[in-house]
Amino acid sequence: MSSFKNATQSQRRTHRERSQPAYRKKFGLLEKHKDYVIRAKDFNRKKSTLKKLRNIAEEKNPDEYYRGMIKTKLVHGKHELAKDNSISADTLKLLKTQDANYLNVKLQAEKRKIEKLRKCFT
Repeated sequence: MSSFKNATQSQRRTHRERSQPAYRKKFGLLEKHKDYVIRAKDFNRKKSTLKKLRNIAEEKNPDEYYRGMIKTKLVHGKHELAKDNSISADTLKLLKTQDANYLNVKLQAEKRKIEKLRKCFT
């Protein structure tokens, strides 16, 4: 039965959509049904996105506060963290002395190891 159905479908004439009449050529291409479907889906998708965003904006609590709000600012419409790379002179001095002290401690430890090894071999 299904093979008969397939055979009759292959003999049918395919549906062709009409072209734009000559007197309406000034309006451009005639929108076909498949074009309309694509356009309508896109429109509805955008409409639903706007509806969701509007809903989020309505439900937003104006008293809501996050500590991250202090550190961010809008740059070209996007939130970016404000980077503070400045280190005070006192902090920089302290860091340099700590680094120097660390290196001295490691140097002394290596010297002790060397002395121990020399004593073992002599």
